[in-house]
Amino acid sequence: MFSGKARAYTNIALIKYWGKENQELIIPMNNSLSLTLDAFYTETHVTFSEEITEDQFYLDNQLQDSKATLKVSRFLNVIRDKADCSLQAIVKSKNFVPTAAGLASSASGLAALAGAASAALDLTLSSEELSRLARRGSGSACRSVYGGFAEWQKGDSDESSYAVNIPSYGFEDDLSMIFVVVNDAQKDVSSRDGMQRTVETSAFYDGWLQTVPTDLAKAKQAIVEKDFTALGEVTEASALKMHGTTLAATPPFTYWSAESMKVMNLVRQIRSRGLPCYFTMDAGPNVKILVERKNEETLLRALKEQLGNQQLVVAHAGPAIEILTEEEVK
Repeated sequence: MFSGKARAYTNIALIKYWGKENQELIIPMNNSLSLTLDAFYTETHVTFSEEITEDQFYLDNQLQDSKATLKVSRFLNVIRDKADCSLQAIVKSKNFVPTAAGLASSASGLAALAGAASAALDLTLSSEELSRLARRGSGSACRSVYGGFAEWQKGDSDESSYAVNIPSYGFEDDLSMIFVVVNDAQKDVSSRDGMQRTVETSAFYDGWLQTVPTDLAKAKQAIVEKDFTALGEVTEASALKMHGTTLAATPPFTYWSAESMKVMNLVRQIRSRGLPCYFTMDAGPNVKILVERKNEETLLRALKEQLGNQQLVVAHAGPAIEILTEEEVK
């Protein structure tokens, strides 16, 4: 019996990843850039045992169905092959984040699974190797191996597609991200299905893809120069362009809701009154607002005045993946 435990934090892409060049290996169509955050995370405990005949997957103390377990098993097979292990596993994960609601639970979840399973089988992996491995479970998980800013380099093969840390000289400590949770229910169109539909059918997709290298360069320069306005502007633009591609898919779809649009308009209004803040959205209706930490409380007050009882969650830069001892598991 071999056990391992890990905690991984969500990351939010500031320069978006949307679409796969290779579905099986999860090689993306473009590089992306993210910020790991401290507010949402996943803790996972993996035990490989001779006493069971099939993998078991528990999420938040609930035994999951065969469909959810199959995804975990396929990822575990990648790790088992690497470790030359034939044992089945019991996986127990706890999400401190709503699942499948556009709050990046797959990033933290699969990164934690990669870390825990690797620790259980005593695989000694570098950060880049663990990032490569996490990518095979969920693309965005490769960025959650790192704290702070990370860039997923798309590469052109399993070996060359992984995330790297972006030196920021403490800039991430100046930032806050406020999550406006307009809906924590499971979304109608999964990220995986939405990406594939967009890549295959959207008339806007190629145009968006051509803009990504320029946006990425702007974001990295903004980080080097600690230029919040430049980073905010390119973050918001990247999100709007990515979501625009879904409207031209066949059939068209959107992750926006009426509440999403209300929040985006509110951010623009607050910004026009002199408080710098910028929104981003992933594949879900919830809005994330990037703001300087010094303006966090002012923005929170303005949001509460307009949004009433809407759930607001404040996040700051989060740490890299953590391999846990038994005592550290919550």
